[in-house]
Amino acid sequence: MATATLNPTDADKITKLKSAVSGLNQISENEKTGFINLVSRYLSGEAEHVDWSKIKTPTDEIVVPYDSLKPTPEDPAETKALLDKLVVLKLNGGLGTTMGCTGPKSVIEVRNGLTFLDLIVIQIESLNSKYGCNVPLLLMNSFNTHDDTQKIVEKYSKSNIEIHTFNQSQYPRLVVEDFSPLPCKGQTGKDGWYPPGHGDVFPGLKNSGKLDALLGQGKEYVFVANSDNLGAIVDLKILKHLVENKNEYCMEVTPKTLADVKGGTLISYEGKVQRLSDVFALFYILQLLEIAQVPDEHVNEFKSIEKFKIFNTNNLWVNLKAIKRLVEADALKMEIIPNPKEVDGVKVLQLETAAGAAIKFFDKAIGINVPRSRFLPVKATSDLLLVQSDLYTLADGFVVRNPARTNPANPTVELGPEFKKVSNFLSRFKSIPSIIELDSLKVTGDVWFGAGITLKGNVTISAKSGKLEIPDGAVLANKVINGPEDI
Repeated sequence: MATATLNPTDADKITKLKSAVSGLNQISENEKTGFINLVSRYLSGEAEHVDWSKIKTPTDEIVVPYDSLKPTPEDPAETKALLDKLVVLKLNGGLGTTMGCTGPKSVIEVRNGLTFLDLIVIQIESLNSKYGCNVPLLLMNSFNTHDDTQKIVEKYSKSNIEIHTFNQSQYPRLVVEDFSPLPCKGQTGKDGWYPPGHGDVFPGLKNSGKLDALLGQGKEYVFVANSDNLGAIVDLKILKHLVENKNEYCMEVTPKTLADVKGGTLISYEGKVQRLSDVFALFYILQLLEIAQVPDEHVNEFKSIEKFKIFNTNNLWVNLKAIKRLVEADALKMEIIPNPKEVDGVKVLQLETAAGAAIKFFDKAIGINVPRSRFLPVKATSDLLLVQSDLYTLADGFVVRNPARTNPANPTVELGPEFKKVSNFLSRFKSIPSIIELDSLKVTGDVWFGAGITLKGNVTISAKSGKLEIPDGAVLANKVINGPEDI
């Protein structure tokens, strides 16, 4: 524990916090210990400040170009043997609140009446059927999504796929004023608690017993991804590369565009290691650099797509034995992300960690610079418009890019607040327009779309006064529309 490095005031805070937390019977002893450890590390100020002069651009040896990977095995038996080493884990702790939905985000309908979770299950089912392998699916829920997910998973009981669920930790929110747990102030409902970020996936796997069970089945690697990233599918080329090269950790990165300037990037960072009693040697470790760690004077440089050309997709491949070794040694001290919130007028603090930040603790960790198609997240209804349109088709649960689109980049779509909730978004489109030749779309105001509409080039639609209906079959190419007369 980090308490030894605390000053007397902070040590006193931890003593009081321990006493308060010990009485919280809603959480396990593991969760209590994990929480106190996290707060102790936060108070000790151990968070590393990045020395800008020690940053180097990673070489192709450690951020491997996807095109340089060997092809997938041609022998189905070899493919089966590879896949039998694999577990797929989807981060399923998020709610669909930002898109106006209740319950887990993974049950929002994406396409053809199928949800994120339906698509994930269909993908793994087709792998298991095709190769006769057993790739299980794990869902890491939070206390917010657990109950609903348990009910939803029942509908897959007859599928040829093992589905396991486990909960990430539940930590009490900290009251900023006196550093006490919010549940001790009478906030005993869900608002008193928070899930501490997806960095908790590693201790969560261990504490739930799932890690040892998977190792007992001969599983070697887990592929971790966000449940809302439709591009995060099992890739045999990546799995084969990791197994052959004994890489304990792999982060998929992809070329950065102006839409991704805040995304974390991989860097080679200079460190020192003491080889002999008085000799220090320089070495470089692969590290995730997030915008929160960047000194203010370097933020614009960080956002530049010239110097930092790649960003983290949060598609991660990790060796299960290595997770066990590092969790048991309490060695995964990821950077802490303070997340201030307010609950009923009370200022609180959530301390979180990110799974990508663990990369520096694993042996032979690499990045792989993957095609953009492996990063297709749905964070808002503007993303939903893209994946429901003719830009994509659906095959075996895989969302596949339409080859008729010649521009490798997706159109940029901005929809006004009237479209923010999924229900409102769906009601405002009789059918999703054709956008194969669209570059950008901006919609503001009370706009309604008819059926069979085609959008091309750059289109701006603004309902300046009252309701604006775009008629069935309209073709809008490089237009600015402020009223019916402009259509």
